[in-house]
Amino acid sequence: MKVLFVFGTRPEGIKMAPIIKEIEKRHDLESYTCVTGQHREMLDQVLEIFDIKPDYDLNIFKKGQSLTDVTTKTLLGLEDILEELKPDILMVQGDTTTVFAAALAAFYKKIKIGHVEAGLRSGNLYSPYPEEANRKLTGVLANYHFAPTESNRENLLKEGYDDKNIFITGNTVIDALKYSVKEDFVFDDEILNNLDYNKEVVLLTAHRRENWGEPMENIFSAIRRVILERENVEIVFPIHLNPIVRSTAKKYFSDLDRVHLIEPLSYMPFSNLMARVKFVVTDSGGVQEEAPALGKPVLVLRNETERMEGVEAKTAKLVGTNSQDVYDSIINLLDDKNLYEKMSKAINPYGDGHAAKKIVNILEGMD
Repeated sequence: MKVLFVFGTRPEGIKMAPIIKEIEKRHDLESYTCVTGQHREMLDQVLEIFDIKPDYDLNIFKKGQSLTDVTTKTLLGLEDILEELKPDILMVQGDTTTVFAAALAAFYKKIKIGHVEAGLRSGNLYSPYPEEANRKLTGVLANYHFAPTESNRENLLKEGYDDKNIFITGNTVIDALKYSVKEDFVFDDEILNNLDYNKEVVLLTAHRRENWGEPMENIFSAIRRVILERENVEIVFPIHLNPIVRSTAKKYFSDLDRVHLIEPLSYMPFSNLMARVKFVVTDSGGVQEEAPALGKPVLVLRNETERMEGVEAKTAKLVGTNSQDVYDSIINLLDDKNLYEKMSKAINPYGDGHAAKKIVNILEGMD
């Protein structure tokens, strides 16, 4: 069986890598990798960490690229590759524009599609944007749905998908953490090496499109208030490369010594930083899965999340973007030891670190 993996961003790369590495151990599957380069620098870091050498690189990234740019370049770039390689199945992961465009390209060639991390739903087509639409559209095209949790499976069943094509596997992001978190890890950034992690060090990430503008201003004003009121709190904020995020962050934090604005981190240092901080405040999707595996509570800066399992398991709390709500949630987690203990020790609902093995076993069993 000939399997083609297509991905284009750092999160996709991280979550695909354990499957690709697992396939390398098998002899009855022929594996090929195509990266679109929807993200460039951050994706390349992941490829290096996991020692993945793509067979094809569409290299579509350009500054200021639109969703239309990513979609059309991926479609056009994959057309010749699919014609030449003729894979038996094309594997995509998650909900980026690369995922939807790659699935569409495979559909046009009548090639089977496997969707890793299938069945996530927020219930709002515009939040997260464009991810909610991307994953739903990919689901329509996919032949096999690798759902991380029972809740994801139920979402797919409600939408009419055949249960025999849905497989609960756990999330491969938990597998990936096994490669990366090390007790003796040394950061390249001396700021991170010199922080006293016995104090109240909080990791912040914020970048989602739906939070640009007023929501992000609300979030950052709440965090600024926490810093001004609490002398023992330090924030580490790896700032996304997007200029809107950067300008807003500098507006609120550039004069605060205990907010460390650093460049985006590659996967290894980010995972190891997450393992050392007290808790995480984020609007990211993947971090909601990773942090609980490390015993770190997560405050989710969104009004909806497609990862409700974490909220239901009490590893995460959905706090929204209202400034007072964000402030109150951070203060509560800093002050309430019982709340912190419950969140940090809740069982991670996203799997046991063997998702890649399960997925490859399923692929081996296909006709």
